[in-house]
Amino acid sequence: MRTISDKKRIVIKLGTSTLAHSTGKLNIRRMTNLVRVISDLHNSGKEIIMVSSGAVGLGTGKLGLSAKPKETKLKQAVAAVGQCELMHVYDDMFEKYSVTVAQILLTKTIISNPCHCENFKNTVETLVSMGVIPIVNENDSISIDELELEIGENDSLSALVASLSGADLLLILSDIDCLYTDDPRTNPDAKPISVVNKITAEIENAAGGAGTTLGTGGMSTKINAAKIASESGIDMVIMNGKNPDLLYDLFENKEIGTIFLADNNK
Repeated sequence: MRTISDKKRIVIKLGTSTLAHSTGKLNIRRMTNLVRVISDLHNSGKEIIMVSSGAVGLGTGKLGLSAKPKETKLKQAVAAVGQCELMHVYDDMFEKYSVTVAQILLTKTIISNPCHCENFKNTVETLVSMGVIPIVNENDSISIDELELEIGENDSLSALVASLSGADLLLILSDIDCLYTDDPRTNPDAKPISVVNKITAEIENAAGGAGTTLGTGGMSTKINAAKIASESGIDMVIMNGKNPDLLYDLFENKEIGTIFLADNNK
């Protein structure tokens, strides 16, 4: 098994709770720090691919809505506004560090089509070879899986992206420090789990519900992402995105968050 510091191609999934305040508006300080650290990791030779949530949350804030809309067509409209806002912010922030970013929007139809998957792989490979950071999101203005059925959440999407792009590591930044034996928000006796060698029934039972009203994914969706990553031979780490500087500690092989070890480490 290679250590975290040896990992070269990294898929980083950023959740809505990491990128936005509870109001839905952008958490400027945190996002600025995230972009700074990710740019530094990129400059150190890491091949970074991002999967970013936040379109619906930012669209909600941009339009001055008090909460995420419930009607599907309104959610799609809000996502369209938010996606534009999200990429504008990323482009502006990364440009300060002379890093170029690109947007890739996916749907479940694209992922399930072998020809389209190959096109996705080729696009990612070319962008990475040019020193560009691809930023992937589900096309919420077209696809209603995440918006209506809540099965197309970005945790599992990030694991599929990691698999398709041949990543060495999937890194999920969330609003929780790690996986616990129980929900630490309701059980003060919950204990942190630093390493998961195999996803058992006990591990799945430790997964709780969604953490915030802005995001769709809870710990259970992260367990599902870990299954996908593990089956693809990819280690996965869950950690809190509140302090982006902890990413430096992670890549210095310090114990941060929870690592889910792949079945067959590459």
